[in-house]
Amino acid sequence: MLIYLGCCAVLAFALAIGLAVLGAAPAAAAHAAFAVGAMPLVFAAMGHFVPVLTRSGGASGTVHRLPLVMQGAGLLALGALGGWLPGWALHGAVSLGVVATVVFLVWVLGKGRKALGRPHPGLRWYVAALGCLVLALVVIGVGLVWPPAYRLARLAHLHLNTLGFIGLSAIGTLHVLMPTALGRPDPLAATRLTRQLPWMLAGIAGAAVAGGLPWLGPVAAVLVGGVMVATLVGWWRVHGWARLCGDGATASLLVAGVGLVVLCGAGALHGLALMPGRAAVAGFFAGFLLPLVTGALSQLLPVWCHPGPVTPARTRLRGILTRQGRIRALLFLAAGLLLLAGQVSGAALAALGVALFALPLLRGLLKVPAGGE
Repeated sequence: MLIYLGCCAVLAFALAIGLAVLGAAPAAAAHAAFAVGAMPLVFAAMGHFVPVLTRSGGASGTVHRLPLVMQGAGLLALGALGGWLPGWALHGAVSLGVVATVVFLVWVLGKGRKALGRPHPGLRWYVAALGCLVLALVVIGVGLVWPPAYRLARLAHLHLNTLGFIGLSAIGTLHVLMPTALGRPDPLAATRLTRQLPWMLAGIAGAAVAGGLPWLGPVAAVLVGGVMVATLVGWWRVHGWARLCGDGATASLLVAGVGLVVLCGAGALHGLALMPGRAAVAGFFAGFLLPLVTGALSQLLPVWCHPGPVTPARTRLRGILTRQGRIRALLFLAAGLLLLAGQVSGAALAALGVALFALPLLRGLLKVPAGGE
């Protein structure tokens, strides 16, 4: 499941870039990236990390298959927005997504209640992320059935998904994943997560209602960007820039954080009417989501392919995936900056970065089959 969804995310990212280049509706390209690629993978990653955060057993049965349900909802939304399915498919996607997310949220909350000892603070970030996703789906559902509210509903849906669901999931995971990728502990990670969550939630709330109250846009950008800056500073103090930049996986995760800060700066300028906001989704995709997912997969796919103790096969696969990680990360950051500036050439850099991950991934999976040498 995890390996399949990781590969699907890469394919979905390539599809999103292709749709954008071919002139498809921006909403279709965005949903290819977020709803078909990122959302199911985040669900699966949560299923992997929640048992770690609660020191309990893994997902099974219905919960284990929920990422596939979310992928199905994403495909329905993509089909409807791309004009390949009837409009009612979008309503079906929203309904399916709400039900699956609520079921998953109930499972996560149950894991927290049954945790051995006190759950890791990262669990609260996952709960908040899933809450944002439920709210995002409900809001857009209201917009679909009540057209006068659609514009504000669409903007709230966008921010609750990007900064809310993706942002909370990403930052909550990064505090655990970065030390794992570096192979050294971060004793301040739990403290940072506890202190940062209220500020992050305040920023997301401000961004969600900024469509109706534009003056909240810059405030929200400062809050969310401040959380990411504090995280980057915390990593620097604990690990040092040399270690953070010394590995393809960690460098990608670091660049993802830098990309989010840049995007928050662009969001503040947009809130002050100094910069158009139309290119923000493309910039978020290229400058934050792409380095985040490729960096995370560089670290996690070898573990998912070869669970248990470290083996030569796992080490080889990680080496293949991380070898060009720093180059990819810089390409994605440059692509995000260009797309934010309205330069379509950024799409070419994003496509090149995706290709530099997809080809080694294919070679690594074929060369190092799961479960053995």
